[in-house]
Amino acid sequence: MNEIANPTKLLPWAPERNGEEAPAAAAKPAPALADALRLPLRLAWRQLRAEKSRLFAAMAGVMFASVLVFMQLGFRGALFDSATNLLGAMRADIFLVHPMTDASFRPEPLPRVRAYQTLADPDVELAVPLYLAQSTWRNPETGRRRAVQLIGLDAGAGAVDFPGLAGIVEALKRPDTLAFDTRSRPEFGPIGRLFAERGSFDVQLGVRRMELVGLVEIGPSFGADGNVVMSETNFRRVVERGASNTDLVAIKLRAGADRAAVRERLRALLPGDVLVLSHEELVAHERSYWENGTPIGFIFVFGSLMGLVVGMVIVYQILFSDIASHISEYATLKAMGYSNGYLARVVMGSALILAIIGFVPGLGLSWLLYDMVGKATFLPLVMYPSRAAVVFLLIFGMCAIAGMLAVRKLRDANPADMF
Repeated sequence: MNEIANPTKLLPWAPERNGEEAPAAAAKPAPALADALRLPLRLAWRQLRAEKSRLFAAMAGVMFASVLVFMQLGFRGALFDSATNLLGAMRADIFLVHPMTDASFRPEPLPRVRAYQTLADPDVELAVPLYLAQSTWRNPETGRRRAVQLIGLDAGAGAVDFPGLAGIVEALKRPDTLAFDTRSRPEFGPIGRLFAERGSFDVQLGVRRMELVGLVEIGPSFGADGNVVMSETNFRRVVERGASNTDLVAIKLRAGADRAAVRERLRALLPGDVLVLSHEELVAHERSYWENGTPIGFIFVFGSLMGLVVGMVIVYQILFSDIASHISEYATLKAMGYSNGYLARVVMGSALILAIIGFVPGLGLSWLLYDMVGKATFLPLVMYPSRAAVVFLLIFGMCAIAGMLAVRKLRDANPADMF
């Protein structure tokens, strides 16, 4: 009785009357991948743009997180780059250092005889002892004293290549002469200007009066605000150290020598009171001290994480409140047949848009801050493309996590409860 009777009358153009088959219903084409991404992004942008104040607040939060992460990573990179300025400028092939030396600004002395023992290897052309210590420099204008790094070496040997050093090798051989690092902090005085006006002039280093005969470029670090280069004889006059010990030995190999093979032979030849390192290993050894032996590296990483957490909380609050204020609209979309996946893509699209529009001004502001802070502190703050890419990935991940947390609010968008 529930069966529906066949229609007794057919329309003139009915397929059954003409003997034709009824056309099959056209299959609904699946949305293309571009549309599956473009349409949610367009809806997300219009939804964000509808609330200008909320959009600007979210942009400010993402920009703040970007700037904070950029500055923390910039300071961390500048710390490691400046800490290895001195060692990075030494162009020798192999170095000898005491095993207990943690950083170049406080080296442990090693026997000078180890430098001469390396000459037993036929591929070793030159072994140059280097002396490192700190003394005080008196500002020639104000008279104030400030700690400065002393570097004593045979400048004519060619193991060290500071810019400006080659032209003053002969002058540094004279008694009580030195060269000053023009990239030192300005608290040491306008040495570059005074040297350009006067030429060589007398300065006070420690309790000794010496003649400044030239300028070099090295750069300050977290261990020293300035540097002074002199011969090893003048170094011992200032520091009053014996000649039996040195702080570092720079070894130059003959042309065509296998550096790795010579390094292994020297490790077998020399006793255990010395480390044989390549130039890269020496720089890595210094960097490892600042990264693992001090809390500074951890502090910068922790500061970056805190910036990301703050930014994530701000983005999450913006997205959550945006979903809550439009919960009826989301329920309507569900009633119209839109899936939870589509609505989730809308929220994640909002997170992506916030990541981009907040990162771009954060990058520009950080670039300006790098230049300003670098000039004020004389630290090598450089905006590397790789660093910008890493920060963008961190910011995008931060916004993505905030979006995934906010998506849970979509569960409340139930059409049955709204209508």
